[in-house]
Amino acid sequence: MNATLVAVALSLVSAGAYAAAAVAQARLAGRTEPSAGALSLLGRGAWWSAVGLNAGGALLHVAALKYGPLTLVQPLGALTLVAAVPLGARSSGRRVSRTEWRGTLLTLIGLAALLLAAGGAAPHDTLSLPEALGVGAVTMALVAALGRPGARPGLRHAAASGITSGVASALTQTLTVAATDHSGPLLSWRLVVVAVLVSFFALGGLMLSQTAYRGGLGAPLAVVTLANPVAAAAIGLVLLGERLQGGVLGLIPALIGAAAAVRGVILLSRAQARGTDEAFPATAEAGNAPAVTRSRVVIAGPSLTAPRAGETPAKRPEPVGTASGPG
Repeated sequence: MNATLVAVALSLVSAGAYAAAAVAQARLAGRTEPSAGALSLLGRGAWWSAVGLNAGGALLHVAALKYGPLTLVQPLGALTLVAAVPLGARSSGRRVSRTEWRGTLLTLIGLAALLLAAGGAAPHDTLSLPEALGVGAVTMALVAALGRPGARPGLRHAAASGITSGVASALTQTLTVAATDHSGPLLSWRLVVVAVLVSFFALGGLMLSQTAYRGGLGAPLAVVTLANPVAAAAIGLVLLGERLQGGVLGLIPALIGAAAAVRGVILLSRAQARGTDEAFPATAEAGNAPAVTRSRVVIAGPSLTAPRAGETPAKRPEPVGTASGPG
């Protein structure tokens, strides 16, 4: 089967798994007392189901990175938001709102345009050790700059979370390709360092997203969902030799698709923010929204790969981006 089709198919199933996990976590959160500790969830079958779905989504995302370039796989993480719309509406016994339909349609149109522009070849290039260390250093410098004290910390932390999750996905692709092409030893210094960086940035993306959503969900969620594929695609285009179809002319449909997808994600994020306010009116009015964790859909996390209203502390692996990741 064509490598591009395999990557798209795996990404679609991964997004569905992340969305189902987020909806399950939201339902569990609605049935759990706010004062209940995280350890109380360990005896709940629903929580373990959500963990399994998140883990399955992460593994499928890693597999997709083996068959498709970052410019193709990472933007598809936004489909988690799209898939979660009907799942979440059905779970809560309501109809999908007009805003959600508009956001879904724009996101799908934008992603379709991006798919046409993205290079379809299976990835072969990987980051060298100096390149991986350079990416890590630049990422930590960006996170330090975005995390400095100042105005609008939620948006800056959201951008930092999306960037770290996207970088984790790019590094994960290097691990996946290098481990499956049998071109060198699996325990080389390069792969060990890359594995450490993946773990560090995946955890960092999770922690940053938790702080980003303290003051609200909508705008930070949109920033996380969009910063993730931008960071990963930048690494793919600059360091891994990925190219857009059609060269310079390929930028036109890519930019149009990106603009449509951005607008769609923002609309879906606003809908999710309204859902958070309705689910937690007291805390929303007090300006102290409940803490949420990173998931690829906000209905994260990479993991990244976005959190959902009332999401419990259950965490998914972030290979990532959002999606908050990788993902």
